[in-house]
Amino acid sequence: MIRGIFRSIGLLLLAGGFVFLVYDGARSIADQTVRLTTLGEFWNDIHQASQQAVRTQIEASAPWMWDLLKLVLNQPAFAVLAVAGILLMLLFRPRRPLIGYSRD
Repeated sequence: MIRGIFRSIGLLLLAGGFVFLVYDGARSIADQTVRLTTLGEFWNDIHQASQQAVRTQIEASAPWMWDLLKLVLNQPAFAVLAVAGILLMLLFRPRRPLIGYSRD
């Protein structure tokens, strides 16, 4: 059951990555330059106050972790969502059936 939930979340993340790929592609064609939406920009568009709250909490406890998170937030949103979705789908894939053995 849990495996199915995580696989569904992975599929939704992969679909979100595809949506961002199409959105960035359409925007790039319209502007005639390469335009990519970073994950940080997307988070700011959704709820800027939460990003500032997370930043202050992380910097208070572990400043090095904010540098790592900032690296992820500066990546294109389609790439981060797609990689996270693929990882979830691979980690929680169904087990291979054992041939000739019973699972206990």
